[in-house]
Amino acid sequence: MGYTLMKKIILSIVLVGSLVAQNSVVRQFSKAFADVAEKAKPAVVTIITDKVISLNQFDDFGFFFYQPNRPRQKEFKTNALGSGVIIDAENGYILTNNHVVDEMDGIRVKLIDKREFDATIIGTDPKTDLAILQIDADNLNDIELGNSDKIRVGEWVLAVGSPFSENLSHTVTTGIVSALGRSNIMNSQSYEDFIQTDAAINPG
Repeated sequence: MGYTLMKKIILSIVLVGSLVAQNSVVRQFSKAFADVAEKAKPAVVTIITDKVISLNQFDDFGFFFYQPNRPRQKEFKTNALGSGVIIDAENGYILTNNHVVDEMDGIRVKLIDKREFDATIIGTDPKTDLAILQIDADNLNDIELGNSDKIRVGEWVLAVGSPFSENLSHTVTTGIVSALGRSNIMNSQSYEDFIQTDAAINPG
């Protein structure tokens, strides 16, 4: 066997070994994301809110018959959608955004297993846009809060939510931590120390 042929064989073996190693890394990376999603999704809930709005309506028939056109008050119910995460399964505590539940007339929580429960607001902090809800339910799955001080720019992140629609609940997207300590973004007087990510996070 000539030197050139031996060299080619060795190079081929090295390339094959490198590809196998790369495929193994990709599989491990993919499995890690799938494992995290599988663990996180049962703790994520869809929050459905109701609000009653009163509007004044005028009677066109009164105008037609030359009668005083007095306004009549009519009520309309509107719905909105948000997401939350169960942080204490034993007590049924759910962390969400304050703007999702602020001044709402009704709050319902829908779990990944399709069960629905009425929720009560336990506490709110408008400055940080956070709120704690509580539901009375068994067999809940919670997730432990992480330490934001340990986050590093460039780390991978995973987001779970219900983008735009209840029918798209528990949608999973991925991205990285793009920046830390972001502030003065929305000209707000509230506390700001945001984590920036390029993961797709849509309304809901």
